[in-house]
Amino acid sequence: MDRIIAAQVFVNIAERGSMIAAAEALDMSRAMVTRYLAEMEEWAGARLLHRSTRRLSLTDAGDVTLARCRAMLELAGAMQVAAEDAGTPHGLLRITCSQSLAQAELASAVTAFLKRYPRTAVDLQMSNRAVNLVEQRIDLALRITNALEPNLIARQLGVCDSVVCAAPSYLAGRPAPQRAEDLAAHNCLTYTYFGKSLWQFTRRDGEGVTVPVSGNLSANEDLILLKAAVEGAGIALQPLYSAAPLIADGRLVALLPGYAPQQMGIYGIYTSRQHMPPALRAMLDFLLDWFAHTSLQAKQPLESH
Repeated sequence: MDRIIAAQVFVNIAERGSMIAAAEALDMSRAMVTRYLAEMEEWAGARLLHRSTRRLSLTDAGDVTLARCRAMLELAGAMQVAAEDAGTPHGLLRITCSQSLAQAELASAVTAFLKRYPRTAVDLQMSNRAVNLVEQRIDLALRITNALEPNLIARQLGVCDSVVCAAPSYLAGRPAPQRAEDLAAHNCLTYTYFGKSLWQFTRRDGEGVTVPVSGNLSANEDLILLKAAVEGAGIALQPLYSAAPLIADGRLVALLPGYAPQQMGIYGIYTSRQHMPPALRAMLDFLLDWFAHTSLQAKQPLESH
């Protein structure tokens, strides 16, 4: 964990007398503040706080550690001012996202970002699972979801449309679904982390429709399901950015033109809005503009079966 941030957390707890107040001041989750405090006590090798129901107070070791943390932060602040060149983005950013999003958009976006900010570097980590940003030393996690945990600090960077599709070989000799409810009778390729595999749609008349689907193949990576759909394994619900090129060249067919799949948000998740590195702030602004000008949303209806 970052000892500078841990020192900031401890100083705020000591000055405000409350972990909740420190979390609010630092714009962190309560869980994150608790984790940093535990790490600080582990590094100090001693209990730093007396905990009561009304207020926290410093132990003797806490008094010594507080003075050292303040000195550390003063030195770090002086070094940061000298190094940042008035806020010019620089340094390494560690970013995690799904393989499909990285392949379709993020690789190009990062390349353009690095050309604009040549003093920066990016380490991309591919993962579909939610990761602990502090433990994994991740600066930014990109997730496509509509169910963010309430304690996360996140910025919405865009939206992502999806499309229901299947290969011509799968549709040959069987009726294509005409209504969303017809999907229940088809072999649907499902995403492992979607729980009960409920696909949600909005009809042209504005009414919502939720359909339970199932099939003989599930996976935790969109690209696996996309490949299986192209091979005729079944019907898939895919991000538009992945499926659109395959629909355009005829390897997949867009289904259910009268039903719009639930739109998903694209979020950037990070640990704190306070003392955000210039490189991270620049990346968030850059991706907000990037996703506003890419093909993640349907500009016009896809040709359907």
